Amino acid sequence: MNVTRNADAEWLMGAAEQTGIPARALRAYVAAADAAGRFAPGCGIGWNTVAAVGFVESAHGAYGGGSLNAAGQASGPLVGPSLDGNGFAAIADTDGGALDGDARWDRAVGPMQFIPSTWELAGRDGNGDGTADPFNIDDAALSAAGYLCARGRDLTTANGWTGAVYSYNQSDSYVDQVRRQATSYAGKMGTAG
Repeated sequence: MNVTRNADAEWLMGAAEQTGIPARALRAYVAAADAAGRFAPGCGIGWNTVAAVGFVESAHGAYGGGSLNAAGQASGPLVGPSLDGNGFAAIADTDGGALDGDARWDRAVGPMQFIPSTWELAGRDGNGDGTADPFNIDDAALSAAGYLCARGRDLTTANGWTGAVYSYNQSDSYVDQVRRQATSYAGKMGTAG
């Protein structure tokens, strides 16, 4: 499921065209996978896995008509449904509504859809501005890669990859969606995966 590639400008533009991933989001996914290769060298996460999670979670920041600006900030309020136990897990508010605007129940936020309590633990500054912001694609993608690589996971194995994606969203259908999308991205770029 994993393909890593340096994001030189020519490759980036070609890959964005081939995959349909907005270039700004793709740049963040590639950078996140490359960074994960440095801070978790045994993980083996590929840009296509990070991109697949971004697609399934928010259509690369386009959910609800949003988009990413040149700095990687989501233009729309990428806030998921209330996690009130009605069709979703029940997760009482953990952040006083600071990130998600809901002081009663948590809601997943940003292009990679982090629950506020998970963001508190996993949030990283991917763009070097000194702030970990779940609504910034650079920060969110790096945080997602870190989360997927946590606990010494090896995403180059089928079980390691499946376990990592399952930890992100504990649903077999979610894992299947991400797998199909990651495989599609790899196939469009003519790489094994």
